[in-house]
Amino acid sequence: MEQISPAGPIYQAGTLSGNPLAMSAGITTLSILKSKPEIYEHIDRLGLMLETGFRDIAKKYNIQAVVNRVGSMLTTFFTDKEVVDFESAMSSNTNLYVEFFTGMLEQGIYMSPSQFEAMFISYAHTEEDIARTIEAADKVMSNII
Repeated sequence: MEQISPAGPIYQAGTLSGNPLAMSAGITTLSILKSKPEIYEHIDRLGLMLETGFRDIAKKYNIQAVVNRVGSMLTTFFTDKEVVDFESAMSSNTNLYVEFFTGMLEQGIYMSPSQFEAMFISYAHTEEDIARTIEAADKVMSNII
């Protein structure tokens, strides 16, 4: 805590920072996650399933795409370059992402409207949800080539 302002150089603030209700919800969530390790196994497995599906579909239609994933968070960048920072992310085809986003929305799949934001998988998602998302991505990518 010595690093946090006002004692230290790091400024931290947020709408719900220190809010008792938010703190209580956070503690409860952490307790649940700690007691149920299968939650992480589930969302990581679904994350891998979605990552693999998106990669395979892009390859199938010869679309240059990179899928970055950490656990249950992932983002698809339409580029042939590895995306490791802001500069490499900026090399992606954002117009193609707009087509992908719009097509997915038409298929009933709600994604982040910006290519620079991540998708999140929750414990509520099922294999069927991911399969449906992959099926929608296949349909959309087949039409944007």
